[in-house]
Amino acid sequence: MQKGESMLYVVSDFADLNNDALVTRVLSRLEKENFLIRLSQGIYLYPSRNRYGIHKPSIDVIAKAIAEKDKARIIPSGLTALNVLGLSTQVPMNAVYLTNGTPRTITVGNRKIVFKKSVPRNFAYQSELFSLAVSAMREIGEKNVNEDVVLKIKEMLAKEQNAEVIKQDFLIAPQWIRKKLSAV
Repeated sequence: MQKGESMLYVVSDFADLNNDALVTRVLSRLEKENFLIRLSQGIYLYPSRNRYGIHKPSIDVIAKAIAEKDKARIIPSGLTALNVLGLSTQVPMNAVYLTNGTPRTITVGNRKIVFKKSVPRNFAYQSELFSLAVSAMREIGEKNVNEDVVLKIKEMLAKEQNAEVIKQDFLIAPQWIRKKLSAV
């Protein structure tokens, strides 16, 4: 993420100061002065402001920023993947992400971001879009993936600029997904 507005801060960002207690107090004081917003325990946001008020980033942006800070990879999973791809208009209360980092649940307002530990195979895809498509198809289930879903996914994959990456990812996808994507 960029510096300044819409930046997330955690205590470990200031590890070079060697005084976590001081950093915690300063972040807490900045929150009380309405300079920062506390999103969750130990996670603070320097919000962007405009004439209409404070603009908070989406749950997806927050999850990506947390993953970046943890130096972990994440993939939206389940209903979150369906929503990100536009295959579902439902916005899940709990945004679920597969991670190669630490599994945990973070509460942001009245919603939760759930990071679930996953196998390395799920992170073998080079294209973020292809990994999203696989995650969405798994959520729908082999027997429930219909032609409309396959066509929408194929349209999205066709727009991917690096076709070679998609071909490589296609080869490592589960067999049933390869069959579905090549059938229509």
